[in-house]
Amino acid sequence: MPKLTRATVIAEALDLLDEVGLDAVSTRALAKRLGVEQPSLYWHFRKKEDLLSAMAEAAMAPHATAPLPTPADDWREWFLENTRSFRRTLLMRRDGARLHAGTTPGTADLDRVADKMAFLTGSGLPEREAQIAMLAASRFTVGSVLEEQADPDPGAAPISHEAAFDAGLALVVDGLAHRVAPGRATR
Repeated sequence: MPKLTRATVIAEALDLLDEVGLDAVSTRALAKRLGVEQPSLYWHFRKKEDLLSAMAEAAMAPHATAPLPTPADDWREWFLENTRSFRRTLLMRRDGARLHAGTTPGTADLDRVADKMAFLTGSGLPEREAQIAMLAASRFTVGSVLEEQADPDPGAAPISHEAAFDAGLALVVDGLAHRVAPGRATR
């Protein structure tokens, strides 16, 4: 049997998540899937919460590796695409929003957030408004995806989840545009 690595455990745990959902993910089920005894997992993860955090970080990899904004980018377009990328990433995994909710960013994520904040403030947004906008967009996205992933009949709603998300996100950006420093609104 090949050596059990942290990466293998995380990958199998994410596959298990997609198959059975977050409520059914357990170290017992994961150990069975990997063909090992449950205590073998503790070599890589001291407790289930550590495993879930690692799963959440791995699940966010597509968004975490998206290009950072450049000074030439329009802040509105970048903000919209960044938030949509976050939504798409959450939707890639069954219960992706639930898995992500309540996690804290790692060091690499904090560096990326700092770069994004520098871009927004460089575009004329006051620092506090940029912070609140990033937080509000994140929470709006997680909440929207939570609702979408919990919807037993998405076709029954009068407006699609994606259309509702885009409309709400547009409201956030429109409100934020009023906070840009005078003379900077064109960027």
